[in-house]
Amino acid sequence: MSSTRSPVTRSPALLRGQSSGEIRNTASVSSSLLPAFGTVMGESTLKLKKLVIAPYDRRYRIWQTFLVILVVYSAWSSPFELAFKKAASGGLLPVDLLVDAFFAVDILLTFFVAYLDKTTYLLIDHHNKIAFRYVTHLGFPMDVASTIPFQPIYQFFNGKKQEGDIFGFLNLLRLWRLRRVSKCFSRLEKDTRFSYFWTRCCKLVTLFAVHSAGCFYYWLATHYHTAENTWIGSNVTSFQERSISLGYTYSMYWSIVTLTTVGYGDLHAHNTGEKVFAIFYMLFNIGLTAYLIGNMTNLVVHSVARTFAMRDAINEILRYARKNRLPEGIKEQMLAHSTLRFKTAELQQEEVVEDLPKAIRSSIARHLFHITLQNTYLFKGVSEDFLVQLVSEIKAEYFPPKVDIVIQNEIPTDFYIIVSGAVEVVTYKNGTEQFLSKLESPELFGEIGVIFNTPQPFTVRSKRLSQVVRISHHHFKQVLQLFNTDGKIILSNFLQHLKGIEKEELQEIPLISELLSDLNSEEVSVNTEQNHEGLRQEGTRIRTVSGTFPARIIIHGHHPHDKPNEGGIAGKLIHLPESVEGLLTTAEKKFGKRGSMFLMADGSQQEVLGALRENDHLYISLLSAEQFRSKLESPELFGEIGIEKEELQKIPLISEFFNDLNGE
Repeated sequence: MSSTRSPVTRSPALLRGQSSGEIRNTASVSSSLLPAFGTVMGESTLKLKKLVIAPYDRRYRIWQTFLVILVVYSAWSSPFELAFKKAASGGLLPVDLLVDAFFAVDILLTFFVAYLDKTTYLLIDHHNKIAFRYVTHLGFPMDVASTIPFQPIYQFFNGKKQEGDIFGFLNLLRLWRLRRVSKCFSRLEKDTRFSYFWTRCCKLVTLFAVHSAGCFYYWLATHYHTAENTWIGSNVTSFQERSISLGYTYSMYWSIVTLTTVGYGDLHAHNTGEKVFAIFYMLFNIGLTAYLIGNMTNLVVHSVARTFAMRDAINEILRYARKNRLPEGIKEQMLAHSTLRFKTAELQQEEVVEDLPKAIRSSIARHLFHITLQNTYLFKGVSEDFLVQLVSEIKAEYFPPKVDIVIQNEIPTDFYIIVSGAVEVVTYKNGTEQFLSKLESPELFGEIGVIFNTPQPFTVRSKRLSQVVRISHHHFKQVLQLFNTDGKIILSNFLQHLKGIEKEELQEIPLISELLSDLNSEEVSVNTEQNHEGLRQEGTRIRTVSGTFPARIIIHGHHPHDKPNEGGIAGKLIHLPESVEGLLTTAEKKFGKRGSMFLMADGSQQEVLGALRENDHLYISLLSAEQFRSKLESPELFGEIGIEKEELQKIPLISEFFNDLNGE
């Protein structure tokens, strides 16, 4: 275990090395240095063995970038020195030796650079393993061969210069260093600090291809036995005695004219060798041209892809509206929403975070909307754990002006919190729209339908460009089941909010009006202790579903087998009390007569309130004991159920029941 290190260990900047500072822009980290799965990120520094360099060390990266510049020089000088021997043995020789010295230092440094094991994704910092991996890799002999200065060594041992072409071809081994350029551009393409467009443009190999082809074409001319029968000798007499700049200019001119397929004809092949080379060069240019066109097309299309997508979406909307003859107002809303979606694409969270782990999504949502949730009336005083759970699944949305967000009488599936902008609450009476109120951040809307599980009582429409966060009804109820105390706080906050609703809005929600009337007439309360404020809020002692919201049942003042008198009292929707006595008291207030027992719709007696569910029908028997006994003894009742009275009284449970009635 001492020879392996995780590539990241408790580093806020993702990666940090021993011999350097931290990488401050994680976008520049190469894909080959991704952290291992399960790596813990924190604050401590990664410890490597002594004299071991981390591959992501800042100073080592600067060194690698400097070598890339030297590689560009090597790529230019190697073909140039092959064609123009005077340059190889003249002014470029000291520069070549200096460049080779830098790459020799890099070979030594490689023996001390930790590497990433591809099987375990751990950094290996054991010296023997680093050295063995490098020596057994093809890169080591090629690095050595491309760095050795063969011509100066030969001159040192023999005391004379070698004029042959052997050293020119050996210098071509320096082109092995081009792999560094490929890795550098691969990293730059992923680095968001650099323009992808210009990175791809610089990556194009056109200049290197033109330079290499021109130099090799000139080399063919210098080695042909008849100088006048060459492509340049037919135009320039004694071209080998002329300046290097003249020969290089002619070479580049021919190479560019051939690459661009212009073909003026002033410089053309004269002998068989030149013709064969020109054939292969033109075939190569076909692929190079296709590569260039493909890259440029990709860059251009990438820049206008969103514009084309927007135009297609708008055309689809217009076609759909025309085919289905939609009203002009609906069509305008569709167009406005589609346009806004493209204009605010960079602000939408869904596309950015949908593939991220849930923990990261929760952290982002908490950072963006935690304060907004805390400032809403519904969640004041709730615990931090509740907010963390709730904020993890909220969705952010944008709405253009004059777009219906909630429609009156629709099924409640979500409620919304305003982050920015404003909305208006309206209702429809006899086909006429009536304005009720205006809401701004951080107010809520849609929560009444969600909490009471009833159709939305109002239509909510955006007044201007508005951002809202949407909370799912299902997710909200799931979180409440885990936090009973917070559920009581939310219920108390909600009831207090209902008391402050304007009369115009209350008139549109009969259920709330009746609930508030009951709250004002009953002296019941729920004591809610808030952790960070120590306040107590008023509420109502009612039986709840999952310990959070009251179960609502419908009570009837007659036996389930009886039909209510025409014009009599209809069923009443109430919140289920906590006790049987409370239920009988509520029934007495609703129907004016105290009941003695309550039955289900099938006639079965119900004794356990916990078995009741939302919207159950409960029938309160309002008969006195004598009335109920005479009802049981009537032959009509026994005829309805198909059992003789004498047989029914033989059942012990029934006999006991009659004895209890007589005891009353």
